[in-house]
Amino acid sequence: MEVVAGLASAAGLLTGLVAGLAVRVSERAQRPADAPSPVSGLPSGVASVLSVLPSSAVVIDGDDRVLRASSAARAFGLVSGDRLLVDELIAMARLVRRDGEIREEEIEVVHGRREGRWFAVRVAPMGSHGLVLVLAEDLTEFRRVEAVRRDFVANVSHELKTPVGALSLLSETVEEAADDPEAVRRFAGRMQHESARLTNVIQDLITLTRLQGGEAVERPRTVTLDDVVHDAVDRCRLKAEPKDITLAIGGRDDLRVHGDEELLITAVRNLIDNAIAYSPERTRVVVCTRLADEQHVEISVTDQGIGIPEADLERIFERFYRVDPARSRQTGGTGLGLAIVKHVTTRHRGDVNVWSKEGSGSTFTIRLPLLSTSAPADETPEQDTVREAP
Repeated sequence: MEVVAGLASAAGLLTGLVAGLAVRVSERAQRPADAPSPVSGLPSGVASVLSVLPSSAVVIDGDDRVLRASSAARAFGLVSGDRLLVDELIAMARLVRRDGEIREEEIEVVHGRREGRWFAVRVAPMGSHGLVLVLAEDLTEFRRVEAVRRDFVANVSHELKTPVGALSLLSETVEEAADDPEAVRRFAGRMQHESARLTNVIQDLITLTRLQGGEAVERPRTVTLDDVVHDAVDRCRLKAEPKDITLAIGGRDDLRVHGDEELLITAVRNLIDNAIAYSPERTRVVVCTRLADEQHVEISVTDQGIGIPEADLERIFERFYRVDPARSRQTGGTGLGLAIVKHVTTRHRGDVNVWSKEGSGSTFTIRLPLLSTSAPADETPEQDTVREAP
């Protein structure tokens, strides 16, 4: 493991630098009783190495007193003054001092009610006078990423297995009902639905994979938001028609940004698709563009749907997170649409937020850096004209 290898290398370097300290301590021990205490500090070489280590590093003496600690060790709350604050580290240091064996372990450090942090710890002896080196590498972010990866794999497996299993069962049913044309047509329709769902999951996974990392868009171009909105609305029209949902466009048509037009269309389309899926029949979805200030533009998608509970607002942009899993299965949602929106806006150096109230609908707003505009921000009308999309 790279973390452990790094800790071992640092421990070896420091142990070598301190080797000379043992000789000096032995010489001082032979001085008269009124001579200075044997170990009052560390060689300058050790102190220099400790100061540049990315890991949390601590050197303690035979009485568990801290002789030297890196700034990282103090920042993480492992050390205060000349005391090591973590009982597990003190216990490991005493065992190492007793038998001279190097010990490695992963521990969780909790301070009060705050969420704990995980560390890969390596404790090694430094000479024969009770000095012990403690190195701790912060694993908190690594563990979080690993947990996200495991959840992602589990969710992907589930999302792919569901439509594949349904297709398998439906194909068997069609075979058994070969003599019933009506049943064959009905089950064939269900197979087409599940096939489309499987295709959507795979396509969203491909899109999300492309967007991972959060880096800026490669080879950005000038993009007119009015073109983005109209294209996104056109792609959602077939989904809105069966529910008799009106798609309306409002705001300014002269706003431009720097970025990837297809990605921006995908983000706005996902918001419109989401609004249609969670809106009742014969309602309205409005897409507006506006100049937020002198440096930013906004694209908002407002619906008259069921709204989102306040407790779910912080999690709705997570991959595969669904407020209502049963409704998502019914509408064919993949649970990846809002995650894609978030990644697209991040790659364009923007952000996305949501306002929602149960029973009153929702408004999702994408905020992006402005490229140029034909009028200053103070000329933006307080209320934009909204028109039904042609």
